[in-house]
Amino acid sequence: MTRHQQMTSDLARRQAGGAAGSPAVRTGSYVPPLAAPPPEPHVAPARPPLREKAPAPVLVKNRPPVTVRMVQLFWILSLLGGAAAVAYSFIIRATQLGVIAKLVKGVDAGRAAATYDSAAQILYWCAFGGMVVVIFIQIVSFVSFRNRRSNVRWWQFGSLFLQGIVLIFIHQVIALGDHGRPLEIILAVQYALAILALCVSLLPPALHWSARKYDIRRGQVA
Repeated sequence: MTRHQQMTSDLARRQAGGAAGSPAVRTGSYVPPLAAPPPEPHVAPARPPLREKAPAPVLVKNRPPVTVRMVQLFWILSLLGGAAAVAYSFIIRATQLGVIAKLVKGVDAGRAAATYDSAAQILYWCAFGGMVVVIFIQIVSFVSFRNRRSNVRWWQFGSLFLQGIVLIFIHQVIALGDHGRPLEIILAVQYALAILALCVSLLPPALHWSARKYDIRRGQVA
């Protein structure tokens, strides 16, 4: 056997041995596992704009409408009239007590003089206290109206109802004689101004102003 033939036979034996030792290829329905999707890239949130931002609402103090200013003027004049009536009634106190005592004596003349004086004192101070209470209630309701409180008009109406009762009582008992006539006129003017103020406060601009509660606008206060 030549050298070339020997080398050929050795190569054939190696190939046969290698083919016999190699594993068999498996065939079937094997599916490799799915790979996880790649993570999404991180996106930073958008920065808020530094300019042209919407301004925050701020409280402002706008000038009230004309109707509201008229209401305030009428209430102030009415309160001044009430204060003048209280001061004037206190000044003429001594004179009116004698007139009231005569009025009480005309009802029942069989009592002692001290009884008529006591009755006159009681009637006078009841009327005086009624005027003071009415003014106090109207001052509180006026401040509440300026602060746009709810249902303040009902309180003002109630004060006018009470004021009418006090006015009738004073007309019958206190506003007598020459000094009583000016007191009755002052109280009548006060009552008319208070009624006018309540009527003007029921106009639509005044109602809208009260219902708005606060004046709000966008932007910084000037």
